[in-house]
Amino acid sequence: MTTDVDALLTPPTAVAARALDVLHAWSTPALANHCLRSWAWASVIADASGLEPDRELLFVSAMLHDLGVTPTFDAHAIPFEDAGGAVGSVFALGAGWDAARARRVGEVIERHMWTSVDPGVDVEGHLLEVATSLDVSGVGFDLVPDAVLRAVTGAVPRLDFSEVFDGLVHEQAQRKPATPAGRLDRSGNVRAGGERWDAFLA
Repeated sequence: MTTDVDALLTPPTAVAARALDVLHAWSTPALANHCLRSWAWASVIADASGLEPDRELLFVSAMLHDLGVTPTFDAHAIPFEDAGGAVGSVFALGAGWDAARARRVGEVIERHMWTSVDPGVDVEGHLLEVATSLDVSGVGFDLVPDAVLRAVTGAVPRLDFSEVFDGLVHEQAQRKPATPAGRLDRSGNVRAGGERWDAFLA
């Protein structure tokens, strides 16, 4: 199977492109690449599953979903996904979205750390949760064709994402052990996911 990676990674709207600008302004290259890969996996999985998400909403949410682990937007008292969701909602309001649609960005980002999201309730939240699980934990390789996995990862490489993100999640868990970051840290899935990706790409 071949895929047009450039087309797959291109923001679907002008607002989406501005979200990508925000991502690059406030994230490391490894974290930015993770967000772009997550969008790619979510988009491909949507097509394969016959799901019809709001692509602009999904792209914006994917780009901004991990801002809560960055030093600028880290919140000491609340889960990082809630902090990132708040940033996403503020971004959307600034982009001219109405309040309800802006709040959806926050919901999608918050729900990406759930253990599962019912697509019948929140299709964008479901896709982002599944896509980030694939990219972080190496769960669901069968959802995306091997050729697409390799092509996208070649275009936006993993760099030191697993090692760095494992440290960020651990730091979040130390401060906020009862949050989903604590659960993820205790599972060991970030480090294990990096090993699964290394084995797949070898």
